[in-house]
Amino acid sequence: MRRVIHTAQALVDAIVEVPSLPERGGNVMASSYSRYAGGAVTILLTAARCGAAAVHAGSIGTGPNGDLIRAALAEGGVEVSSPPVPGLDTGVCVVMVEPSAERTFVTTLGAERHVTPESLGSATPAPGDLVCVSGYSLIEPTVSGLLPWLEDLHRQVPGVEVVLDPGAVFADLPEDIRERVLAVTTVWTGNAAEAEALCGSDELDRAPTLLAQRLDESAVAVVRDGDRGCAVAVAGNSRVVPGFPQIPVDTNGAGDTHTGALCARVTGTPGPGRDLERWAAAARYANAAAAIKVTRRGSTSVPYAAEVEAFLAAHPH
Repeated sequence: MRRVIHTAQALVDAIVEVPSLPERGGNVMASSYSRYAGGAVTILLTAARCGAAAVHAGSIGTGPNGDLIRAALAEGGVEVSSPPVPGLDTGVCVVMVEPSAERTFVTTLGAERHVTPESLGSATPAPGDLVCVSGYSLIEPTVSGLLPWLEDLHRQVPGVEVVLDPGAVFADLPEDIRERVLAVTTVWTGNAAEAEALCGSDELDRAPTLLAQRLDESAVAVVRDGDRGCAVAVAGNSRVVPGFPQIPVDTNGAGDTHTGALCARVTGTPGPGRDLERWAAAARYANAAAAIKVTRRGSTSVPYAAEVEAFLAAHPH
């Protein structure tokens, strides 16, 4: 069975809902506080709930944060392949959510940054597996272990999909790092702002095709744009896949939910790997999963396959 393997950081999200962000040096009272396993966990839980075999190959610490992450992954049926990092706990991402559902982040660094080619290789990727990479892993200290491993994987295991979710940080990476990553990327999936930073356009009818020109000719490019949906470019062809506008209560994890559902759908759908119809159908499924997610609070409140199928049945057009 093809698997969804994530190499990125599993973090604890500490989420506070605030009426607005405080001024510099100021203070604001939060209306709620919660802790969830987040980061790569959201993608992996979505993939597993949508029917894929999911594996976390990133590093997890030893301590209350690491325990929370391992418990969430175990409950979701996600395998953890790498050994715990002794004597160091996993980091935290503080998420401030405003009434508009806009999010602001502050992230610490912990055990999740201690990856090596050996720890990443513990998942033993095989042809057909989807290996997910975050742009936030392409900074020190993680890039030193991750990038050479990805390049070796690309050379030694043909048929592995490398799925890059660039994040806002990708635009600020050194050019040589970006080019090395793009050279091994077979699926690019990011939001419109990230697309514009790389190819100069955030328009759904243009950006995926422009992005594809920065990748190998066989690569797939997916551009997300919130409730407008997304667009897909495959082998010289592209399509805009409309979204499902909702009234959001929490947009944290919506992009990760989209990526996890997209990967799960691709692993579970037979047919040629570079067929536009197949990827467009997976993108529509992912649009539905993300639409459900934004109506729920918490990074682990991602939908199950049955919920996504029911949503699609209720929104046939």
